[in-house]
Amino acid sequence: MAHSADLPENAQSYWMATSDRTSYPPLGGPLDIDVAVIGGGMAGLSTAWELTRTGRSVAVLEADRIAAAVTGHTTAKVSALHTAVYDRLRRTRGPDGACHYARSQQEAVERIAEIAAELDIACDLERLPAFTYATDPGRAASLRAEAHAAREAGLPASYVQETGLPFPVAGAVRVENQAQFHPRAYLLGLAEGLLARGAAIHERTRVTGLTEGSPCRLTTASGYTVTARDVVIATHYPVFDRALLFARLSPRRELVVAGPVPADRDPGGMYITEEGAKRSVRTAPYGPGDGERLLIVTGESYKPGTEDSDDLYERLTAWTRRHFPDARLAYRWSAQDNDSTDTVPLVGPFHAAARHTYVATGFGGWGLSGGAMAGRLLTDLIRGKQPPWAGLYDPRRLRSTLREAPAFLKHQAQVARHFVGDRLGPAGSAARVAPGTGAVVREGARHWAVYRDEDGTAHEVSARCTHLGCLIAFNPGEKTWECPCHGSRFDTDGRVLQGPANRPLERRSPERRSPGSASGNA
Repeated sequence: MAHSADLPENAQSYWMATSDRTSYPPLGGPLDIDVAVIGGGMAGLSTAWELTRTGRSVAVLEADRIAAAVTGHTTAKVSALHTAVYDRLRRTRGPDGACHYARSQQEAVERIAEIAAELDIACDLERLPAFTYATDPGRAASLRAEAHAAREAGLPASYVQETGLPFPVAGAVRVENQAQFHPRAYLLGLAEGLLARGAAIHERTRVTGLTEGSPCRLTTASGYTVTARDVVIATHYPVFDRALLFARLSPRRELVVAGPVPADRDPGGMYITEEGAKRSVRTAPYGPGDGERLLIVTGESYKPGTEDSDDLYERLTAWTRRHFPDARLAYRWSAQDNDSTDTVPLVGPFHAAARHTYVATGFGGWGLSGGAMAGRLLTDLIRGKQPPWAGLYDPRRLRSTLREAPAFLKHQAQVARHFVGDRLGPAGSAARVAPGTGAVVREGARHWAVYRDEDGTAHEVSARCTHLGCLIAFNPGEKTWECPCHGSRFDTDGRVLQGPANRPLERRSPERRSPGSASGNA
């Protein structure tokens, strides 16, 4: 399909484009440490920071570059208002559950502000109200209920019918004193603070194995071993399957467009709605003066491996231009989130028998406040303390999981459909894959993922995801292979871009290629 030339040209996160590239050394030998933190995003670095303050020796092990994956592509809202969660929590977890959620998340917002001030991090942190809105009058009653539940849970929440958006709303939940910032600037400052406290950061260090015990042992792709009393798995989607958390996590991707807008068009807050394909709107400081702000609009949620992102970018761009005609959209990027089946993140002991392994995952699009919350909670647990909300987030919880059985079963049905149904597709030939496109072809019992670049060269890899074996699918808009089961993503040569997979796709050797699949125009 032909795509519009009106899409923003810069296919890069604004946060990545306006921050320095990191170059921390990979692990160069065996390491013995108090705590190993796997993952260098918001949750991992926040946990490492809190642990160093207890006097523990800490190492952060990042497979690629810190603050460059999910955190480097977020919209960077730091809020305890998570769309519409409090009325549901009040019904499913009781008033105490809703209060614990609100308190832990709002304390996380304040903790981020404290750390930014303590380390003097220039990260454009601003305190603004957050809104969950609807344009459909039929949703007004549910928003009133959400505002009431959020206020009862302890947040400064109110129900309003006027906002700063350039279109009318039926109603909105407003929560005061939330925050937004430049996430890369914040985390790079935090990383420097970690080094100053004696912590170690190792990039390009992929952890491939975990042996639990006293102590725990981690193996890495480079062959070196890390020995640690405690291990924290903060890889967004856990890279180890022994806790079976993949059955309780549903991945989704969302698109972002951004560009400067006149400052007098700033809607003055952070906005989100669940209507339609979801929309999130906010602005950020932009340029040397005060005449413009950076407009950031998010939406068009989809499951990895099921959509052409360029089609969705066109919808999101059209919506943004319609409501903000003065915006000069310059950036576009995408982000990935994991939703837990019962809506609450999974933070705590990794599994029922875990004694020294911990996990933080399932933030559902709210990984900045969630990651800061996780850092404090996991540090308390490692120290032998039990904060009031430990049970709320405990990954071993069962009652809420059983209560949310319909969501759990729906997710598993979708996984089963892809795992079985995708294998029944028709046979094809690599020779029929046109330049600039990709497709999965079946030859006998094997499936191959074939991408042909613009020069006509075919890049062929196994179409079986190295996580649990689901068949991957091609995303033409991002030129990536994506797993629709659990969200792993790979580049056209099979390199892992996003877990839970931690091994590349098998590359097809020349002698295994069928006639017509070799390099050359199809």
